Amino acid sequence: MGVQKEIKELEVAKLPELQHRNFRNDEFWKKIPGWANVSRAEFSDHKWQTKNSIRKIDQCKKVLGKLLKEEIYQDMLEGQKITPMNIRITPYIFALIDWEDAANDPLRKQFLPLGSQFLEDHPFYREDSLSEDDDSPVPMITHRYPDKVLFLPTSICPVYCSYCTRSRLIGGSTESVEKETYGANQKNWEAAFDYLMKMPLIEDVVISGGDSYMLTPAQIEHIGESLLKIPHIRRIRFATKGIAIFPQKILTDDAWVMALKKVHRLGLSFGKQVVVHTHFSCPREITKWSQMAMDRLYQIGILVRNQAVLQAGVNDKVEDMVLLTRQLSYMNIQPYYVYQHDMVPGCEHFRTTLREAVEIEKAVRGTTAGFNTPTFVCDLPGGGGKRHVASYEYYDEENGISVWRAPYVKPNEHFLYFDPIHKLSKEAQERWADPKKQQEMIDAAVKASGVQS
Repeated sequence: MGVQKEIKELEVAKLPELQHRNFRNDEFWKKIPGWANVSRAEFSDHKWQTKNSIRKIDQCKKVLGKLLKEEIYQDMLEGQKITPMNIRITPYIFALIDWEDAANDPLRKQFLPLGSQFLEDHPFYREDSLSEDDDSPVPMITHRYPDKVLFLPTSICPVYCSYCTRSRLIGGSTESVEKETYGANQKNWEAAFDYLMKMPLIEDVVISGGDSYMLTPAQIEHIGESLLKIPHIRRIRFATKGIAIFPQKILTDDAWVMALKKVHRLGLSFGKQVVVHTHFSCPREITKWSQMAMDRLYQIGILVRNQAVLQAGVNDKVEDMVLLTRQLSYMNIQPYYVYQHDMVPGCEHFRTTLREAVEIEKAVRGTTAGFNTPTFVCDLPGGGGKRHVASYEYYDEENGISVWRAPYVKPNEHFLYFDPIHKLSKEAQERWADPKKQQEMIDAAVKASGVQS
């Protein structure tokens, strides 16, 4: 009877509607020649993952051997001359890339840029698209919403994403960009804690960077305890992409997980929230390790939410976004946000039009329960904050110009978001090639919106 039940469950799991319940559990890393003899136990160990992370293009060639096509290798070398981000990618993600079709693989696109994929930046791109530095009253703090701040205690990440909104700070200097980055130093955090103590309206702190995965257990405890002991702070969120790209750390770095657990329990004793925000981009990142890591966090009572970035060729197909949403929900991760891509340098090939985001959300909404449906938002250039993708004041689709307001955040300003020029009509592209017409189009859009600034 038991065997028949198992067979029936396997048959049910093969149904297309239940694809989100299937988690890859094969030894996929053994397809990589350099890791063919790596055991499951070794691959599961967070120390092995960290030690063997890919940091140079030459390492790709070393571990892939003949699996790396020469044209892809040369294209990646050219990519390093253009990208604002250095390479850092865990073996876990590297091995999940389809190296037979690397040019089109969504994981390769996110972490190993090709020179041939880059497009000219939009005329109105910004290195600090969201004006985080402008809204920074003290170092490492961005304070935009009255009751919430962003705290950036480190500039280090376990992987460096090619689409990073903080590429001005993260990933070290490259051939095209010089950066002043910083590690995690407790002495440098005291000014941030002092500021928070003096601002009684603040109730919510997001701990990001960089990535909180790269904080030591002692640093996790220090930050958590320091924030929770400030009477008016009610909620803290540790932001990390780690669960998505390095689940082995949750499973084998007991000291780090126990530090998080300790902070969570302290929060409970104070009647305060301690949660984790992670960053899965597409279903290809999800395996049995993802599910096991989430099982561990769920068992110790930690709520995890997901924030994804909408990216062309990665997750801009409805079926991929629906599958991602369902898989996250099945793992007890709440789909929270999907961001319209920020207008930062080196990312035009990732950006979608605003219309694409609106239509994808329409298609996703209704495929599952409302509380497990992500909200699609545009984080407004210039510091207007997050706005629902359909809440613009005016949208000139022909020229790719949308006009926005943020009535409570910055009531006397208007904000502009621009679609990628290469996705516009030929006629619109020609207009964008003329600086004089650029301003005429913008002025016309602002006038049509009726927004007074």
